[in-house]
Amino acid sequence: MNDGDYEQLKLHNQLCFPLYACARQIVNRYTPYLKPLGLTYTHYIVFMVLWEKDCVTVGEIGKRLYLDNGTLSPVLKKLENEGYIERRRFKDDERVVKIILTEKGWEMRERVKDIPACIAKSCTLSEQELEAVYGILYKMLGECE
Repeated sequence: MNDGDYEQLKLHNQLCFPLYACARQIVNRYTPYLKPLGLTYTHYIVFMVLWEKDCVTVGEIGKRLYLDNGTLSPVLKKLENEGYIERRRFKDDERVVKIILTEKGWEMRERVKDIPACIAKSCTLSEQELEAVYGILYKMLGECE
């Protein structure tokens, strides 16, 4: 068997692997900041969506975060049980459930406001390199939809 025939299957030739490994490393950097607050990274990004636009449907949150309902539902349930959000059905259409931040949910924003700066300091890339990475990744996300 000639390994040269399978060059495309080597780990270092896969685009997915460095993206996956880097994403895991970056997300893990959030843990020391979020864990004392009882939050996971997924809770944190759900909060970010709601802080940008409160009163959104579960589907809108899932679309923004590239998460399916099976992943999102337990996260929302925990945030609701902790008193951070409320689920409301609207009289116009009882099938539509909107997620609304409670006062406690809005207060969390103040508690986490310094986390992005802490994460940015933990990266060895320059500001220009970070901007380039953002641009490339968001371009790739758009192409993969």
